[in-house]
Amino acid sequence: MSMYRNRYFLAGILLILLGIQFRMVDSFVLNEHATRALARVSKSGAVADTSSMSSMMLGIHPNPTKRVEPPRWLGLAMITVGAIVSFHAIAIPKT
Repeated sequence: MSMYRNRYFLAGILLILLGIQFRMVDSFVLNEHATRALARVSKSGAVADTSSMSSMMLGIHPNPTKRVEPPRWLGLAMITVGAIVSFHAIAIPKT
């Protein structure tokens, strides 16, 4: 089935492009909702709650955000896996 071949090739190309994007970015900042979700999942330090006192203080202090720095090897790993998947898609025989 050539449909499998096309899907493998698309997945490989997307991994290559995502890997290039990760190589170009040094760090990124999560928005408030993503920071709160990450704090709930990882059970790390408390993020500001939604009480009335914190809502008054948010006018003075900025919203809580988290800065994420992906490791340098992540982009190279994604490019490598994407290239392998793409080459595998080319090697799959047409039926």
